[in-house]
Amino acid sequence: MLIINVCIGSACHLKGSYNVIKELQTIIEEEKLQDKVEIKGAFCLGHCTKAVSVKVEENIYSLAPENVRDFFKEEIMRRLQIEFC
Repeated sequence: MLIINVCIGSACHLKGSYNVIKELQTIIEEEKLQDKVEIKGAFCLGHCTKAVSVKVEENIYSLAPENVRDFFKEEIMRRLQIEFC
């Protein structure tokens, strides 16, 4: 199971963490990856100035709702070794 931690602390919340989570959930459902990918909330990943912070394994990324699909294709699908639809 690949875990995606999305910061829901103050700075990330203000920058749209809820929308990032919703977009991730939508993609996971579309790709039928519920058994391979899990989203978890995190309160601070220590990168507040680069919000919305998302951690996958040991890497931290800065996302906005508009770049979630590219992130998912490039980082998550690559880790899962699955072709993105």
